[in-house]
Amino acid sequence: MRIATYNVEWFANLFDDEGQLLDDMQWSGRQDVTRAQQIAALTHVFQSLDADAVLVIEAPDSSSRRDGSVALETFAAHAGIRARKALVGFENHTQQEIMLLYDPDLIEARHDPIGQETGKKGSRTPPRFDGTYRIDLDIDATEDLVRFSKPPLEAEINSVEGRFRLIGVHAKSKAPHGARNHDEMMRLAIANRRKQLAQCIWLRERIDLHLQAGDALLVAGDFNDGPGLDAFERLFGRSGLEIVLGTDLPPEDQLFDPHVTRALHTRLSAQPTTARFYIRDEDRYLTALLDYIMVSPPLRPFCHGWRIWHPFEDPACWHDESLRRALLMASDHFPVTMQLAGPIPDTPPSQTPDECLPT
Repeated sequence: MRIATYNVEWFANLFDDEGQLLDDMQWSGRQDVTRAQQIAALTHVFQSLDADAVLVIEAPDSSSRRDGSVALETFAAHAGIRARKALVGFENHTQQEIMLLYDPDLIEARHDPIGQETGKKGSRTPPRFDGTYRIDLDIDATEDLVRFSKPPLEAEINSVEGRFRLIGVHAKSKAPHGARNHDEMMRLAIANRRKQLAQCIWLRERIDLHLQAGDALLVAGDFNDGPGLDAFERLFGRSGLEIVLGTDLPPEDQLFDPHVTRALHTRLSAQPTTARFYIRDEDRYLTALLDYIMVSPPLRPFCHGWRIWHPFEDPACWHDESLRRALLMASDHFPVTMQLAGPIPDTPPSQTPDECLPT
């Protein structure tokens, strides 16, 4: 079974309010790319992936006027792909939903959030991802109220390969948007970094609950973060991704992704990358490793074949000119896939994540 994660830039711009594709020559959200061009490119990419499940980051938005799941299923029908059923988690207000597109012939999936609901005052124990977490992020003895702008999707998956848990993530970007001078840029960048680290701490505490329960767990998505990505890592000691992975914990508590393992151990050589952004002021492209599929120790023996569908770094993508062009036109991120081959042993029935929650 092939599992993918894919951040599709401005997917929402390709649909009208009824969830129908706007397959025309108007501009999409992509620079110098029409909606028809982006739809055609995405169709080619999704068909090439031929995945059983795709975690779609920046999926079409949902609101009182729009239904992102209808839009995503409309695209799946247009593309003629097997992953044609959409699972929605918590809706957000950023026009960038987190959804799972999957093959209903092989997979049953349901949104299954863990944790307690909170009001605005929040909770000192890790609440449900649509809640508010009270956490002291520094040494001022003052609690910070942390929320996800895009609450992670928590899914229980029952597949032909067995049962496992999935957490889909789109962590907050650290870019200091709105800064008017250098000092303000530094202040905003540090504040955004602290919030991103807090979200990763919250996520890691949820991961610990699943590990205590013996769950086969997959954590995937766009973390806007990675080892050595920026100078603020030195200020805070480590990246948020390393917190999620548990790199300072015993091996039995660590998540695994071969791409981040390579990045952590070979920082002076070429790194794997999953995203490519044009920096207008410098007239150049910036590449980064931002997208991951991480697995828990119980799931790792059944996982293999991690692949970044990079148009320049993956030989098969490079030699397929039509796919190479489609990957560059479809999004500023490239898909990541992994093969899962079971049967996965069931989670011990005596423990569930809810039972492991602190009281």
